[in-house]
Amino acid sequence: MVRALSLSVGQLSDRRILRVLARSLALTLAIFTLLGLGLRWALTGRDPCALIPDYTCVIGSAEGSIAATLLTILGLWLLFPAIAVGVIGLFSDEVVAAVEARHYPAEAARAKPPNWREGLRLGLGSAGRLIGYNLIALPFYLLLLLTAIGPVALFLIVNAIALGRDLDDMVAVRHLDPAQRKARLGPTRGGRALTGLVAAGLFLIPVLNLLAPVLGAALATHRFHGRRG
Repeated sequence: MVRALSLSVGQLSDRRILRVLARSLALTLAIFTLLGLGLRWALTGRDPCALIPDYTCVIGSAEGSIAATLLTILGLWLLFPAIAVGVIGLFSDEVVAAVEARHYPAEAARAKPPNWREGLRLGLGSAGRLIGYNLIALPFYLLLLLTAIGPVALFLIVNAIALGRDLDDMVAVRHLDPAQRKARLGPTRGGRALTGLVAAGLFLIPVLNLLAPVLGAALATHRFHGRRG
C-alpha cells in the first residue's frame, strides 16, 4: 500500500492526470455552486413558521444566503466525496490509462477502455452509492456528534466500503467482463476496503481532499495490477 500510494503521488505531475484534475475540480465546484444558489432561491421568501397560527418568520435574502451557505458547507462535508468521485468517474479512464501506460504497459496494451456510457454509469453509480450510504449513516453521525472522534471514525468506515468498490471498478472495467468483476467482489473485499480507507482518509485532509479522487483512482490501479501480478 505504501509503495502504491508513493507511486500515485509521484505521478501527480503527469500532464494527463493534471488535465483530469483541473476538469474534475472545475465541474465539482460548479455543482456545489449551483447547489448553493439553488438552496438560496428555495429558502428566500419562504415562511417556515406558517403552520403556527398568528406567527410569521419569512426568510429574507440575507437569511436565505446565510442558511444556504451553511447547508452547502454541510453538504461539502457529507457529499464532497460522493460528488467528487462521481465526477472523476467520468474521467477515470484517463487516470487509469496514464498510470497503466507508465507502470503497466503490457496491461495497458490489453485494456479495453469503457465507452462514455459505461463511464457515465460508473460515475453516477459511485455518486449514488456514496450518497446513499452516507444518508443511511446520517442519524448515527448526529448521535456521534456528542463524541470527540465518532463522526470521523464513522465517515472513514462508511466511505471506505463504498470508495473501495467504486475505485476498483474504475480499473476492473478495462480488463474484466461483468461476470468476472462480480466474481472477484468477495475475494478482494479486504484489499478494496483498504484502498477505500486510504482514499476516505485523504478526503479528511485539507488540500489533499482536492486530490483524493485522482489519487484514489491511481492507487486503485496499482492495487489492482499488484494483486493480479
